[in-house]
Order: sequence, then C-alpha cells, then structure tokens
Amino acid sequence: MRIGELAAKAGVSVRALRYYEEQRLLASERSASGQRLYADGAVDRVGLIQQLYAAGLPSRTIVELLPCVETGEVTTELLHRLAAERSRIDAQIRSLTSTRGRLDDILTTTATSWCTGEPCPPAGTTLAP
Repeated sequence: MRIGELAAKAGVSVRALRYYEEQRLLASERSASGQRLYADGAVDRVGLIQQLYAAGLPSRTIVELLPCVETGEVTTELLHRLAAERSRIDAQIRSLTSTRGRLDDILTTTATSWCTGEPCPPAGTTLAP
C-alpha cells in the first residue's frame, strides 16, 4: 500500500510515517516511479510504534525492540532495558492514579458545596457553574 493509504488506515500523518522511516522503525519498498510501498503488516507495526511512543519509550529503544517482537529473539541487555522501562511505566501509573484520586477528592468537595440543597451528580460528571 502507498504512504497515504497506510497513514489513513493507521490513523497517523504521512509526516509521522516518514519520521518512522528516518528513525529506522518502519521500512518501505519503492515502486518504479519512486513511491513508497508498505506491506500489509505495516498498519499493525505503526500501531505498536504509536503505543510504545505513548508509553514514553524513545525511538532508540523501540528500534532495538522491534526485531525482538518479530523474531522472538532478545539480548540480556535489551531485557534489562525493557524491565527498566516497565518499572518506569509502573511508577508513572502509580503517580497518575494518585493524581486522579486527588482530583476525585477535589471534585467531591467542590460538588458538595456547589450542589447546595440538590442531589449532586455522580463523580465524573461535568459541572457547569
């Protein structure tokens, strides 16, 4: 498939796909006219790349990880790096969960004082002044 089609199917920009190629995260063949052509599996690969970026992994780690995903082979060094990334993500989840709890407390307190005399809406409801 061509780059525009891949971008549409994967939900990313053409620019992002070109960047992924520059970072050696994604490969394409070239048509006789020089257009980029991608294999059908490229949509799944782009999805994985997006997930790994969203988790905060740098491109250099993703480049090392992708062959492991494809072949199942991994080095001890990569396993240690991935374990460290997983620990970092776990810490981030704990921090976000704590922050969400604090926001819930604020919303409960605010909703209680805002809803004088009326039943308060459940947590997660947008409150208009």
